[in-house]
Amino acid sequence: MRPVGVMKVFVTRRIPREGWAALTQAADCEVEHWDSDEPIPAKELEQGVAGAHGLLCLLSDRVDKRLLDAAGANLKVISTMSVGVDHLALEEIKKRGIRVGYTPDVLTDATAELAMSLLLTTCRRLPEAIEEVKNGGWTSWKPLWMCGYGLTGSTVGIIGLGRIGQAIAQRLKPFGIQRFLYTGRQPRPQEAAEFQAEFVSTAKLAAESDFIIVACSLTPATKGLCNKDFFQQMKHTAVFVNISRGDVVNQDDLYQALASGQIAAAGLDVTTPEPLPTDHPLLTLKNCVILPHIGSATYGTRNTMSLLAANNLLAGLRGEPMPSELKL
Repeated sequence: MRPVGVMKVFVTRRIPREGWAALTQAADCEVEHWDSDEPIPAKELEQGVAGAHGLLCLLSDRVDKRLLDAAGANLKVISTMSVGVDHLALEEIKKRGIRVGYTPDVLTDATAELAMSLLLTTCRRLPEAIEEVKNGGWTSWKPLWMCGYGLTGSTVGIIGLGRIGQAIAQRLKPFGIQRFLYTGRQPRPQEAAEFQAEFVSTAKLAAESDFIIVACSLTPATKGLCNKDFFQQMKHTAVFVNISRGDVVNQDDLYQALASGQIAAAGLDVTTPEPLPTDHPLLTLKNCVILPHIGSATYGTRNTMSLLAANNLLAGLRGEPMPSELKL
């Protein structure tokens, strides 16, 4: 039996030390968790969350009506250790009056750094070059061997000029980008002014960009946005990078565009599903670089995310303002 006034909190995974310490040191909470780095199976998750007042989850944990039913009427707060919330059944959560915390801003820099790394890795063909060194393909100097595409003087299109999109543009600017284009739900003239970025249609961005970086949220409007029509409008020499969500891209159409030479190359930090099966056709292509969704994977960022997620949860349970609450 829990002491009177003590609330049950369920955590779906091991989390970094700072967030864990904040939760376990809270006198008004009794913390239970899935003691593994691997995802908790659905049955165990339903059992664990039963009767909980608070749930701390990750983006790989689907919080749907079934799980909410399993949790029961006690559940008052869900805190996700992510900036994305497409794994949460928000309408159902709103109906039940459950508050939601998330972790924006703290992963912006790490994700923008990863986007730059992935862009440069892809456009300069670094995985291919490393493999040539290892397999004996590196022989004498050849004028066009392992040539890729440079950023200087190029046009960069950014889909989604939010926090991460802006941080990517700030890092790209010193590379001598000639022109920035962006698209999204609406123009953002104040944010775009720093880069003299031009708000254009998705079709124009696809047609005129040398490099395209997807940094938008996953919404009904952006799901499948980058499809066959989109890739057919791109330049044959263009490089495509996605660091947002896998479902923004139709991966079958992307495969065809890459395999046929419709576009030059692609770099993905997100896929559908995750993890991507090892026999997926995209993994057979030399001009496709795929990372295992590591945009925020720095020690500092993950610790900060865990602490913010914990503080969101504790504040919500105590009826206080959350540091970062998603307004439903």
